[in-house]
Amino acid sequence: MNQTNEISIGQTSKSTGRYRWSICGLLFFATTINYLDRQVLSLTWNDFIAPEFHWTNNTYGNITAWFSIFYAVSLLFAGRFVDWLDTKKGFLWAIGIWSFGACLHAFCGIATSGIITGNWFVGFAGAQEIIKNVNNTGMVINVSMYLFILARFVLAVGEAGNFPAAIKTTAEYFPKKDRAFSTSIFNAGATVGALAAPISIPFIAKSFGWEMAFIIIGALGFIWMGFWVFMYDKPERHPKVSADELAYIQQDDIADSKLVGYVPETTTKVSFADCFKYKQTWAFAFGKFMTDGVWWFFLFWTPAYLSSVYKMDSTQAALPLFVLYLITLLSIIGGWLPTYFVEKKGMNPYEGRMRAMLIFAFFPLVALLAQPLGYISYWIPIVTIGIALAAHQSWSANIFTTVGDMFPKKAIATITGIGGLAGGIGSTIINKGSGVLFDHAKETNMVFMGFKGIEAGYFIIFSICAICYLTGWIVMKTLVPKYSPITNL
Repeated sequence: MNQTNEISIGQTSKSTGRYRWSICGLLFFATTINYLDRQVLSLTWNDFIAPEFHWTNNTYGNITAWFSIFYAVSLLFAGRFVDWLDTKKGFLWAIGIWSFGACLHAFCGIATSGIITGNWFVGFAGAQEIIKNVNNTGMVINVSMYLFILARFVLAVGEAGNFPAAIKTTAEYFPKKDRAFSTSIFNAGATVGALAAPISIPFIAKSFGWEMAFIIIGALGFIWMGFWVFMYDKPERHPKVSADELAYIQQDDIADSKLVGYVPETTTKVSFADCFKYKQTWAFAFGKFMTDGVWWFFLFWTPAYLSSVYKMDSTQAALPLFVLYLITLLSIIGGWLPTYFVEKKGMNPYEGRMRAMLIFAFFPLVALLAQPLGYISYWIPIVTIGIALAAHQSWSANIFTTVGDMFPKKAIATITGIGGLAGGIGSTIINKGSGVLFDHAKETNMVFMGFKGIEAGYFIIFSICAICYLTGWIVMKTLVPKYSPITNL
């Protein structure tokens, strides 16, 4: 299909049905809930949970690192799980499990009380009083840490299904040229979740206890499941998808069939071994490995950064964090830019996407200014980190969509899972490493590039985060220099 035809289809799509955007809205809310659930711990541990269980930065670093490992490994199998069950059932299982896991955190205090003292049948406040009177703080730290790791395991197993299922749904409901934009919209749910978290979770925890913060936020996923059951079906079977809209959605099937060497897609299951034969898989996985950890680091550690460097508690940090994630919403532009390159500049989807990703890869370099200029005002690191996170989300929407550009629909969730595993490994390294580094920098009053103590530790990690995207882009472009969709998988 040539550019003229694509633009024509894009223009006539305005007169077709728009039910696909309702599905995109569901994906947006699922992703919002996903990120709300994983943010509860980062916004409550320092002010509410750490004093109760005597946690240190390293304790928290261990929990976040194990979550990243669980999430990474689960992503690998979640993609296969979603491909096996298919989108509807796979998504239901995923959000049901992670909502249960989110609520499970609330009972870690009671379980700690029960394991250490044998007092199981107590309330949240009762457990806190019992733990307060335990003299063996080391046991309290270890027992509570392992219980939270268990709860994070359940959360990670469920949350791992969100992106493979969402990317698969996007491939079902949108043509290639619109997938980056639709992905950027549902992926903005991550930002909105992170945006809503600091202005809700600390205040819930302060008013009702940290345990209720996990329960209230965790319950949102069960509500979403009802909407998914009644609103989703395959577009070709959905009564609310008109014939015109279906033709618009499936326009790439005709274009791909005209490619030299095209082989019609089969329903044969795809093995991991087959996926790793392609450079496209390795390119996607390396891009995720280099960049996912940056998002996870800022998501998990920015509240602690404001506390350590600027002495803010969780309620005082609510406004700066809100502004930070508000800036991140600029990432929606990241979904529009490749469409501009495709429709206005005549590029193929992959070429347009890689051009956009190169542009986004330069913006995280502003994080290098967060610490050097942070003495002026805490708003400088807030703004620079916000810009870096907006660039990440723009990058993320596009790197996810490269999978749909290159692979048949039957393999999308599996490839997404492989990339998620790679991203999770990168996230584990940076989260565990950050916790160890911050405690070391604080205890030894480490000096680096003019910064002292924990501030030196943050400067080192900020610097690493700043260059990850350009590194990832260079390797991806080297592995897959040109648009090369796979038709023989």
